[in-house]
Amino acid sequence: MEYQILNTSTCLLVLLVFIPTGLGICPSSCKCSGNDRNVDCSGRNLTVLPQGLQDNLTYLNLSFNQFVDLDHQLTRFTNLRTLDISNNWLKNVPAHLPKSLWELYATNNNIKVLQKLDTAYQWNLRVLDISRNMVERAVLINNTLSSLKFLNLSSNKLWTVPTNMPYNIETVDLSNNFLSQILPGTLVRLQHLTSLYLHNNKFSYIPDKAFDQLSQLQVITLYNNPWSCSDNQTIPYVLQWVQGTAARVLGAPCAEQPWASTVPAPAQPTALDSSPMIKGTKAADREASAAAPEPTKVTKTHKQLKAKEVPPLGTQSPPALFPGTDSPDGPQEAAATRTILVQDSAEGNASLALATGSSTTPMTLSITSGMPTNYSKMPQSTTATLRKEEATPGVPSRASRWQMGLLCLALLHALALAMD
Repeated sequence: MEYQILNTSTCLLVLLVFIPTGLGICPSSCKCSGNDRNVDCSGRNLTVLPQGLQDNLTYLNLSFNQFVDLDHQLTRFTNLRTLDISNNWLKNVPAHLPKSLWELYATNNNIKVLQKLDTAYQWNLRVLDISRNMVERAVLINNTLSSLKFLNLSSNKLWTVPTNMPYNIETVDLSNNFLSQILPGTLVRLQHLTSLYLHNNKFSYIPDKAFDQLSQLQVITLYNNPWSCSDNQTIPYVLQWVQGTAARVLGAPCAEQPWASTVPAPAQPTALDSSPMIKGTKAADREASAAAPEPTKVTKTHKQLKAKEVPPLGTQSPPALFPGTDSPDGPQEAAATRTILVQDSAEGNASLALATGSSTTPMTLSITSGMPTNYSKMPQSTTATLRKEEATPGVPSRASRWQMGLLCLALLHALALAMD
Protein backbone atom coordinates (compact mmCIF):
# COMPACT_ATOMS: atom_id res chain seq x y z
CA MET A 1 0.00 0.00 0.00
CA GLU A 2 2.76 2.40 0.96
CA TYR A 3 4.54 1.58 -2.29
CA GLN A 4 1.44 2.45 -4.33
CA ILE A 5 1.03 5.82 -2.55
CA LEU A 6 4.67 6.70 -3.18
CA ASN A 7 4.40 5.75 -6.83
CA THR A 8 1.24 7.85 -7.25
CA SER A 9 2.93 10.92 -5.70
CA THR A 10 5.88 10.55 -8.03
CA CYS A 11 3.60 10.41 -11.06
CA LEU A 12 1.74 13.54 -9.94
CA LEU A 13 5.01 15.42 -9.53
CA VAL A 14 6.12 14.41 -13.03
CA LEU A 15 2.80 15.59 -14.45
CA LEU A 16 3.09 18.98 -12.74
CA VAL A 17 6.59 19.49 -14.16
CA PHE A 18 6.23 18.25 -17.73
CA ILE A 19 2.57 18.63 -18.72
CA PRO A 20 2.70 22.48 -19.20
CA THR A 21 5.54 22.07 -21.68
CA GLY A 22 3.88 19.16 -23.39
CA LEU A 23 0.63 21.10 -23.77
CA GLY A 24 2.44 24.08 -25.38
CA ILE A 25 1.42 27.03 -23.10
CA CYS A 26 2.89 29.50 -25.63
CA PRO A 27 0.74 29.43 -28.78
CA SER A 28 2.58 28.39 -31.89
CA SER A 29 1.64 31.62 -33.67
CA CYS A 30 3.09 33.82 -30.92
CA LYS A 31 6.40 34.54 -29.27
CA CYS A 32 6.64 34.23 -25.49
CA SER A 33 9.06 35.24 -22.79
CA GLY A 34 9.14 35.70 -19.02
CA ASN A 35 7.78 32.26 -18.18
CA ASP A 36 5.31 32.64 -21.02
CA ARG A 37 3.65 35.61 -19.33
CA ASN A 38 4.81 38.06 -21.99
CA VAL A 39 3.14 37.09 -25.27
CA ASP A 40 3.64 38.77 -28.65
CA CYS A 41 1.09 37.73 -31.28
CA SER A 42 1.50 40.76 -33.55
CA GLY A 43 1.42 40.60 -37.35
CA ARG A 44 -0.14 37.13 -37.65
CA ASN A 45 -3.37 38.01 -39.50
CA LEU A 46 -5.35 36.69 -36.54
CA THR A 47 -9.12 37.08 -36.38
CA VAL A 48 -9.62 35.18 -33.08
CA LEU A 49 -7.49 34.76 -29.99
CA PRO A 50 -4.96 31.95 -30.31
CA GLN A 51 -5.45 28.84 -28.18
CA GLY A 52 -3.21 28.14 -25.24
CA LEU A 53 -2.89 31.60 -23.66
CA GLN A 54 -2.52 31.25 -19.90
CA ASP A 55 -4.62 33.40 -17.60
CA ASN A 56 -1.73 35.00 -15.72
CA LEU A 57 -0.40 36.98 -18.67
CA THR A 58 1.13 40.38 -17.88
CA TYR A 59 1.85 41.53 -21.46
CA LEU A 60 -0.19 40.78 -24.58
CA ASN A 61 0.48 42.22 -28.02
CA LEU A 62 -2.29 41.65 -30.58
CA SER A 63 -1.38 44.51 -32.92
CA PHE A 64 -1.30 44.33 -36.73
CA ASN A 65 -3.94 41.64 -37.02
CA GLN A 66 -7.51 41.53 -38.30
CA PHE A 67 -9.55 41.59 -35.12
CA VAL A 68 -13.01 43.10 -35.51
CA ASP A 69 -14.45 42.35 -32.08
CA LEU A 70 -12.73 41.45 -28.80
CA ASP A 71 -15.62 42.13 -26.42
CA HIS A 72 -15.60 39.96 -23.28
CA GLN A 73 -12.66 37.91 -24.59
CA LEU A 74 -9.92 39.48 -22.47
CA THR A 75 -11.65 39.63 -19.09
CA ARG A 76 -10.02 36.45 -17.79
CA PHE A 77 -6.50 37.88 -17.92
CA THR A 78 -6.73 39.37 -14.44
CA ASN A 79 -2.98 40.02 -14.15
CA LEU A 80 -2.62 41.76 -17.49
CA ARG A 81 -0.65 45.03 -17.27
CA THR A 82 -0.08 45.98 -20.93
CA LEU A 83 -2.46 45.36 -23.83
CA ASP A 84 -1.68 46.41 -27.40
CA ILE A 85 -4.58 46.06 -29.86
CA SER A 86 -3.37 48.68 -32.35
CA ASN A 87 -3.74 48.39 -36.12
CA ASN A 88 -6.79 46.17 -36.26
CA TRP A 89 -10.38 46.66 -37.45
CA LEU A 90 -11.95 47.25 -34.06
CA LYS A 91 -15.02 49.50 -33.99
CA ASN A 92 -14.92 50.08 -30.24
CA VAL A 93 -12.72 49.60 -27.22
CA PRO A 94 -13.23 45.96 -26.11
CA ALA A 95 -15.85 45.64 -23.40
CA HIS A 96 -15.02 44.29 -19.97
CA LEU A 97 -11.28 44.69 -20.11
CA PRO A 98 -9.43 43.47 -17.01
CA LYS A 99 -9.19 46.08 -14.25
CA SER A 100 -5.51 45.28 -13.76
CA LEU A 101 -4.43 47.17 -16.92
CA TRP A 102 -1.71 49.80 -16.68
CA GLU A 103 -1.32 50.53 -20.40
CA LEU A 104 -3.82 50.27 -23.24
CA TYR A 105 -2.79 50.93 -26.86
CA ALA A 106 -5.61 50.94 -29.44
CA THR A 107 -4.22 53.18 -32.19
CA ASN A 108 -5.21 52.99 -35.85
CA ASN A 109 -8.55 51.23 -35.57
CA ASN A 110 -12.10 52.23 -36.52
CA ILE A 111 -13.21 53.39 -33.09
CA LYS A 112 -15.80 56.20 -33.38
CA VAL A 113 -16.80 56.81 -29.76
CA LEU A 114 -15.01 56.43 -26.47
CA GLN A 115 -17.87 55.35 -24.22
CA LYS A 116 -17.96 56.09 -20.52
CA LEU A 117 -18.03 52.38 -19.65
CA ASP A 118 -14.84 51.83 -21.64
CA THR A 119 -12.82 53.50 -18.90
CA ALA A 120 -15.21 53.65 -15.94
CA TYR A 121 -13.51 50.91 -13.93
CA GLN A 122 -9.93 51.30 -15.06
CA TRP A 123 -8.60 52.58 -11.75
CA ASN A 124 -5.04 51.40 -12.47
CA LEU A 125 -4.75 52.60 -16.06
CA ARG A 126 -1.78 54.94 -16.55
CA VAL A 127 -1.50 55.15 -20.35
CA LEU A 128 -4.46 55.37 -22.75
CA ASP A 129 -3.64 55.72 -26.45
CA ILE A 130 -6.57 55.82 -28.88
CA SER A 131 -4.91 57.95 -31.53
CA ARG A 132 -5.47 57.61 -35.28
CA ASN A 133 -9.07 56.48 -35.06
CA MET A 134 -12.33 58.17 -35.98
CA VAL A 135 -13.36 59.25 -32.48
CA GLU A 136 -15.91 62.05 -32.64
CA ARG A 137 -16.85 62.00 -28.97
CA ALA A 138 -14.91 60.99 -25.88
CA VAL A 139 -17.05 60.54 -22.77
CA LEU A 140 -15.15 60.40 -19.51
CA ILE A 141 -16.73 60.04 -16.09
CA ASN A 142 -15.74 62.47 -13.37
CA ASN A 143 -13.37 61.08 -10.72
CA THR A 144 -12.45 58.00 -12.75
CA LEU A 145 -9.09 57.05 -14.27
CA SER A 146 -7.45 58.36 -11.13
CA SER A 147 -4.06 56.84 -12.08
CA LEU A 148 -4.00 58.05 -15.70
CA LYS A 149 -0.89 60.05 -16.63
CA PHE A 150 -0.89 59.95 -20.43
CA LEU A 151 -3.90 60.44 -22.74
CA ASN A 152 -3.47 60.37 -26.51
CA LEU A 153 -6.53 61.21 -28.62
CA SER A 154 -4.63 62.72 -31.53
CA SER A 155 -5.59 62.24 -35.18
CA ASN A 156 -9.30 61.77 -34.56
CA LYS A 157 -12.42 63.79 -35.36
CA LEU A 158 -13.01 65.58 -32.07
CA TRP A 159 -14.68 69.00 -32.18
CA THR A 160 -14.56 69.81 -28.47
CA VAL A 161 -11.84 69.24 -25.90
CA PRO A 162 -13.01 66.29 -23.76
CA THR A 163 -14.35 67.20 -20.33
CA ASN A 164 -13.85 65.34 -17.05
CA MET A 165 -10.24 64.48 -17.79
CA PRO A 166 -8.61 63.00 -14.66
CA TYR A 167 -7.01 65.57 -12.38
CA ASN A 168 -3.68 63.70 -12.07
CA ILE A 169 -3.03 63.58 -15.80
CA GLU A 170 0.34 64.91 -16.97
CA THR A 171 0.32 64.63 -20.78
CA VAL A 172 -2.61 65.21 -23.13
CA ASP A 173 -2.25 64.96 -26.91
CA LEU A 174 -5.24 66.34 -28.83
CA SER A 175 -3.40 67.32 -31.98
CA ASN A 176 -4.66 66.70 -35.51
CA ASN A 177 -8.35 66.94 -34.70
CA PHE A 178 -11.09 69.43 -35.55
CA LEU A 179 -11.07 71.13 -32.16
CA SER A 180 -12.51 74.63 -32.15
CA GLN A 181 -13.74 75.17 -28.60
CA ILE A 182 -12.89 74.57 -24.98
CA LEU A 183 -15.92 74.47 -22.71
CA PRO A 184 -15.74 76.41 -19.41
CA GLY A 185 -14.05 74.46 -16.63
CA THR A 186 -12.58 71.80 -18.92
CA LEU A 187 -8.97 72.41 -17.88
CA VAL A 188 -9.54 73.86 -14.42
CA ARG A 189 -8.65 70.75 -12.44
CA LEU A 190 -5.58 69.77 -14.47
CA GLN A 191 -3.05 71.29 -12.12
CA HIS A 192 -0.53 68.48 -12.74
CA LEU A 193 -0.60 68.82 -16.52
CA THR A 194 2.89 69.35 -17.94
CA SER A 195 2.41 68.77 -21.69
CA LEU A 196 -0.55 69.84 -23.84
CA TYR A 197 -0.58 69.34 -27.61
CA LEU A 198 -3.22 71.33 -29.52
CA HIS A 199 -1.54 71.85 -32.89
CA ASN A 200 -3.23 71.15 -36.22
CA ASN A 201 -6.75 71.94 -35.08
CA LYS A 202 -9.42 74.56 -35.84
CA PHE A 203 -8.97 76.96 -32.95
CA SER A 204 -9.63 80.60 -33.81
CA TYR A 205 -9.29 81.76 -30.20
CA ILE A 206 -8.95 80.45 -26.64
CA PRO A 207 -11.69 81.38 -24.15
CA ASP A 208 -10.79 83.69 -21.29
CA LYS A 209 -9.15 81.99 -18.29
CA ALA A 210 -9.05 78.61 -20.05
CA PHE A 211 -5.30 78.16 -19.35
CA ASP A 212 -5.09 80.07 -16.06
CA GLN A 213 -5.02 76.97 -13.80
CA LEU A 214 -2.29 75.12 -15.70
CA SER A 215 0.37 76.04 -13.17
CA GLN A 216 2.67 73.08 -13.91
CA LEU A 217 2.55 73.34 -17.70
CA GLN A 218 5.95 73.00 -19.37
CA VAL A 219 5.17 72.53 -23.07
CA ILE A 220 2.18 73.54 -25.21
CA THR A 221 1.84 73.40 -28.99
CA LEU A 222 -0.50 75.83 -30.76
CA TYR A 223 0.75 75.97 -34.34
CA ASN A 224 -1.35 75.35 -37.46
CA ASN A 225 -4.59 76.77 -36.11
CA PRO A 226 -6.69 79.42 -37.93
CA TRP A 227 -6.33 82.12 -35.27
CA SER A 228 -8.54 85.21 -35.63
CA CYS A 229 -5.70 87.66 -35.26
CA SER A 230 -7.85 90.63 -36.26
CA ASP A 231 -10.56 89.94 -33.65
CA ASN A 232 -9.82 92.32 -30.80
CA GLN A 233 -12.56 90.82 -28.65
CA THR A 234 -11.43 87.19 -28.44
CA ILE A 235 -7.77 86.89 -29.43
CA PRO A 236 -6.13 89.12 -26.74
CA TYR A 237 -6.41 86.49 -23.98
CA VAL A 238 -4.24 83.86 -25.62
CA LEU A 239 -1.72 86.49 -26.78
CA GLN A 240 -1.33 87.82 -23.26
CA TRP A 241 -1.18 84.31 -21.80
CA VAL A 242 1.59 83.30 -24.21
CA GLN A 243 3.63 86.33 -23.18
CA GLY A 244 3.16 85.67 -19.46
CA THR A 245 3.45 81.88 -19.18
CA ALA A 246 6.62 80.11 -18.10
CA ALA A 247 5.80 77.14 -20.36
CA ARG A 248 7.49 76.59 -23.68
CA VAL A 249 5.05 77.61 -26.40
CA LEU A 250 5.54 76.05 -29.83
CA GLY A 251 3.72 78.00 -32.52
CA ALA A 252 2.57 81.14 -30.71
CA PRO A 253 -0.66 82.50 -32.24
CA CYS A 254 -0.38 85.45 -34.62
CA ALA A 255 3.41 85.44 -34.37
CA GLU A 256 3.64 86.93 -37.86
CA GLN A 257 1.65 89.97 -36.80
CA PRO A 258 3.93 92.95 -35.95
CA TRP A 259 1.83 93.88 -32.92
CA ALA A 260 1.47 90.40 -31.45
CA SER A 261 4.83 90.14 -29.70
CA THR A 262 4.78 93.47 -27.94
CA VAL A 263 1.84 95.68 -27.16
CA PRO A 264 3.07 99.26 -26.63
CA ALA A 265 2.08 100.70 -23.30
CA PRO A 266 0.11 103.94 -23.32
CA ALA A 267 2.20 107.06 -22.90
CA GLN A 268 2.24 108.33 -19.35
CA PRO A 269 1.53 112.06 -18.86
CA THR A 270 4.37 114.10 -17.46
CA ALA A 271 4.46 117.27 -15.48
CA LEU A 272 5.96 119.11 -18.43
CA ASP A 273 3.02 118.24 -20.70
CA SER A 274 0.65 120.29 -18.56
CA SER A 275 2.68 123.47 -18.69
CA PRO A 276 1.32 126.33 -20.84
CA MET A 277 4.56 126.59 -22.75
CA ILE A 278 4.47 122.95 -23.94
CA LYS A 279 0.80 123.25 -24.91
CA GLY A 280 1.61 126.30 -26.96
CA THR A 281 4.60 124.60 -28.52
CA LYS A 282 2.49 121.58 -29.50
CA ALA A 283 -0.04 123.89 -31.14
CA ALA A 284 2.75 125.51 -33.10
CA ASP A 285 4.01 122.02 -34.02
CA ARG A 286 0.66 121.13 -35.54
CA GLU A 287 0.66 124.33 -37.59
CA ALA A 288 4.14 123.65 -38.86
CA SER A 289 3.43 119.98 -39.63
CA ALA A 290 0.55 120.95 -41.95
CA ALA A 291 2.95 122.74 -44.28
CA ALA A 292 5.96 120.48 -43.74
CA PRO A 293 6.78 117.82 -46.34
CA GLU A 294 6.51 114.21 -45.16
CA PRO A 295 9.94 112.86 -44.19
CA THR A 296 11.10 109.94 -46.27
CA LYS A 297 12.87 108.20 -43.42
CA VAL A 298 12.18 108.14 -39.70
CA THR A 299 15.24 108.17 -37.50
CA LYS A 300 15.33 107.51 -33.78
CA THR A 301 16.62 110.80 -32.37
CA HIS A 302 16.84 111.69 -28.72
CA LYS A 303 14.40 114.30 -27.55
CA GLN A 304 16.42 117.38 -26.76
CA LEU A 305 16.24 120.79 -25.19
CA LYS A 306 18.79 123.27 -26.47
CA ALA A 307 19.42 126.68 -24.91
CA LYS A 308 21.39 129.30 -26.74
CA GLU A 309 21.97 133.01 -26.48
CA VAL A 310 20.13 135.31 -28.90
CA PRO A 311 20.41 139.06 -29.24
CA PRO A 312 18.12 141.19 -27.07
CA LEU A 313 14.75 141.95 -28.54
CA GLY A 314 15.29 139.11 -31.02
CA THR A 315 12.62 138.29 -33.52
CA GLN A 316 10.93 134.97 -34.05
CA SER A 317 13.34 132.52 -35.61
CA PRO A 318 12.32 130.52 -38.69
CA PRO A 319 10.77 127.13 -37.92
CA ALA A 320 13.00 124.04 -37.91
CA LEU A 321 11.27 120.79 -38.78
CA PHE A 322 11.99 117.39 -37.15
CA PRO A 323 10.39 114.00 -37.85
CA GLY A 324 8.15 112.61 -35.11
CA THR A 325 9.65 109.65 -33.20
CA ASP A 326 7.04 108.62 -30.63
CA SER A 327 4.72 106.69 -32.92
CA PRO A 328 5.73 103.25 -34.28
CA ASP A 329 3.67 103.93 -37.38
CA GLY A 330 5.96 106.64 -38.70
CA PRO A 331 6.17 110.43 -38.59
CA GLN A 332 3.15 112.08 -37.09
CA GLU A 333 3.98 115.75 -36.79
CA ALA A 334 6.96 118.08 -37.12
CA ALA A 335 8.05 120.34 -34.31
CA ALA A 336 8.97 123.98 -34.99
CA THR A 337 11.81 125.79 -33.26
CA ARG A 338 10.62 129.12 -31.92
CA THR A 339 12.24 131.85 -29.88
CA ILE A 340 10.50 131.82 -26.51
CA LEU A 341 11.14 134.38 -23.81
CA VAL A 342 12.04 132.76 -20.49
CA GLN A 343 11.62 134.98 -17.46
CA ASP A 344 13.31 134.29 -14.13
CA SER A 345 11.16 134.82 -11.05
CA ALA A 346 13.87 136.87 -9.41
CA GLU A 347 13.80 139.46 -12.19
CA GLY A 348 11.14 142.09 -12.80
CA ASN A 349 8.62 142.18 -15.59
CA ALA A 350 10.07 141.74 -19.08
CA SER A 351 8.56 144.99 -20.30
CA LEU A 352 10.06 146.94 -17.44
CA ALA A 353 13.42 145.48 -18.24
CA LEU A 354 13.03 146.63 -21.81
CA ALA A 355 12.11 150.13 -20.66
CA THR A 356 15.15 150.47 -18.44
CA GLY A 357 17.46 149.23 -21.13
CA SER A 358 18.59 146.06 -19.34
CA SER A 359 19.15 143.11 -21.60
CA THR A 360 16.88 140.14 -21.27
CA THR A 361 18.27 136.91 -22.69
CA PRO A 362 15.59 134.69 -24.24
CA MET A 363 16.12 130.96 -24.84
CA THR A 364 15.43 128.97 -27.97
CA LEU A 365 13.70 125.67 -27.12
CA SER A 366 14.04 123.06 -29.85
CA ILE A 367 11.46 120.40 -28.99
CA THR A 368 10.64 117.49 -31.23
CA SER A 369 7.92 115.89 -29.09
CA GLY A 370 7.36 114.82 -25.50
CA MET A 371 9.68 115.67 -22.62
CA PRO A 372 13.27 116.79 -23.31
CA THR A 373 15.92 114.57 -21.78
CA ASN A 374 17.83 117.39 -20.09
CA TYR A 375 14.80 119.34 -18.92
CA SER A 376 15.54 118.63 -15.26
CA LYS A 377 19.00 120.21 -15.59
CA MET A 378 17.52 123.69 -16.07
CA PRO A 379 17.54 126.03 -13.05
CA GLN A 380 14.55 125.39 -10.83
CA SER A 381 13.67 129.08 -10.55
CA THR A 382 13.41 129.27 -14.33
CA THR A 383 11.46 126.10 -14.98
CA ALA A 384 8.89 127.00 -12.38
CA THR A 385 7.84 130.14 -14.26
CA LEU A 386 8.13 129.21 -17.92
CA ARG A 387 5.70 131.16 -20.04
CA LYS A 388 5.28 131.32 -23.80
CA GLU A 389 5.79 134.91 -24.88
CA GLU A 390 7.10 135.53 -28.35
CA ALA A 391 9.30 138.62 -28.38
CA THR A 392 8.36 141.25 -30.98
CA PRO A 393 10.40 144.49 -31.20
CA GLY A 394 8.58 147.71 -30.32
CA VAL A 395 5.42 146.01 -29.05
CA PRO A 396 4.89 146.00 -25.26
CA SER A 397 3.93 142.73 -23.61
CA ARG A 398 0.44 141.95 -22.26
CA ALA A 399 1.57 142.39 -18.65
CA SER A 400 3.09 145.74 -19.54
CA ARG A 401 -0.19 146.90 -21.08
CA TRP A 402 -2.12 145.87 -17.95
CA GLN A 403 0.23 147.82 -15.72
CA MET A 404 0.04 150.88 -17.96
CA GLY A 405 -3.76 150.69 -17.88
CA LEU A 406 -3.80 150.49 -14.07
CA LEU A 407 -1.42 153.44 -13.92
CA CYS A 408 -3.75 155.49 -16.18
CA LEU A 409 -6.74 154.62 -14.00
CA ALA A 410 -4.85 155.68 -10.91
CA LEU A 411 -3.91 159.00 -12.51
CA LEU A 412 -7.52 159.62 -13.61
CA HIS A 413 -8.78 158.82 -10.10
CA ALA A 414 -6.24 161.22 -8.55
CA LEU A 415 -7.21 163.91 -11.08
CA ALA A 416 -10.91 163.49 -10.20
CA LEU A 417 -10.18 163.80 -6.49
CA ALA A 418 -8.14 166.94 -7.15
CA MET A 419 -10.95 168.53 -9.14
CA ASP A 420 -13.42 167.84 -6.32
